[in-house]
Amino acid sequence: MASKPKPATAGERSATGASAWPPAWTTRHQGVGVGRYTDPDFARLEFDKLWSRVWQVAARLDEIPTPGDYTTYKIGDQSILLVRVDEASVKAFYNFCPHRGTTLGEGCGHYENGRIICPFHGWRWDLAGNIQRLLERQEFNDGKLQDSDVAMRQVASEVFAGFIFINLDPAPQPFDQFIAPMHQFLEDIVLEDMHHIWWKRAAIPCNWKVAQEAFFEAYHVSATHPQLEKVGREVVYGDREDGPMMYRDLVYDVFANGHGQFWGGDKTPIAGHVQEPTPAADLLGEMAARMNLTAEGLGGMILKEDIELLLSLKDKDLPADANLGAEYVKLQYATAAAQQRPMPKMSPEVLARWGGVSFLFPNILVLVQAGSTVLYRALPHPTDPNQCTFEIRSTRTYPAGVELQRAVVEEVTDPQQVGLIPQQDLANLPRIQEGLRSRGMRQTWLAANQEKLILNMHRELDRYLQG
Repeated sequence: MASKPKPATAGERSATGASAWPPAWTTRHQGVGVGRYTDPDFARLEFDKLWSRVWQVAARLDEIPTPGDYTTYKIGDQSILLVRVDEASVKAFYNFCPHRGTTLGEGCGHYENGRIICPFHGWRWDLAGNIQRLLERQEFNDGKLQDSDVAMRQVASEVFAGFIFINLDPAPQPFDQFIAPMHQFLEDIVLEDMHHIWWKRAAIPCNWKVAQEAFFEAYHVSATHPQLEKVGREVVYGDREDGPMMYRDLVYDVFANGHGQFWGGDKTPIAGHVQEPTPAADLLGEMAARMNLTAEGLGGMILKEDIELLLSLKDKDLPADANLGAEYVKLQYATAAAQQRPMPKMSPEVLARWGGVSFLFPNILVLVQAGSTVLYRALPHPTDPNQCTFEIRSTRTYPAGVELQRAVVEEVTDPQQVGLIPQQDLANLPRIQEGLRSRGMRQTWLAANQEKLILNMHRELDRYLQG
């Protein structure tokens, strides 16, 4: 039997002062207690205090592109119905019929003729949630039933950057306040103008925080993705003692409200950087080969057409000392302008973040590139802290006139349905969760710089859980 936990000491208490918490729940100076990932009571507290109060992404607009389209979002035991009312507006409702409780939407679909009809007894609403018809109305509430009594119950919602955010709190934090640290960046990368390429979803045997924290740093790349970094591969798996490890070049920024970013600036293939180029190297070819590892291994963010555009520079008469990264960026923007394809703001601050990762608290990651992104979302299991759902979406801006497709999810049942890079990441997650349940492990240890986004997330989580 495990020994009885001792009371938390002052040094073990959470940064926000929850001294009554078990030590296994505490956020430490540079680590967190493992109970945050494994304890069912902690998971229940998250549903009670976090998911019921925080702004969270319920869907992308691509899931409901035309009036009458609907999709559903489930968080814990709550089902939310998202309806495209017209071209300009979306409504979010609790997904139930006020008569006997039947859900009014399952999965995704379309309400014909703008009518939401309960499949049980045929009660009917318009797309804005107003009751239109119920049979034998005089039999309810002594004939005094009011329309407002049986209107669909709205949930607070906001549309921003192509996302539909919802909040289950009756008096939520103002959305503009919540999103403020990331607002300008998401506008600058034109995420609102990016649309569906593919969307995949998998059940993973790990806690939702384990799933997303795997992508909060690049410290893992040398070991997990050795094909992506030559020097790191030689240090981790070979006999090399040290070298210019890629992760050391990254900038990590933590923001208020739990948000954060990390990015490479001028030390990325897009910027023309090649790690230890070979003598007399074809730098353009090496840039393309490095970018292709992401294009093929992830299947998003960097697209095949981006690499073809880069290689087309071979046919241009460039000066011998030309900055290939800068020339490629100029060509990207010129090509996009000719196609009338939206592109991120052309500023040093935005360009430096191509290839980086941005985190929207509590559970969205945005991997941004030249007019394309990959979006990650981790969702908690309703009852089991050792399970979660993990989603990957590929999105991009399209040239004018291209017909956009409705986003439909593909359920992943075979690792071969995703690229090599997510295969490698997802393979680690069950092993992490198993280790976190070990009686010999009490806390994680987090690197002061490389893993600061993880600690920032947990501190914001504590603010909700202890509020």
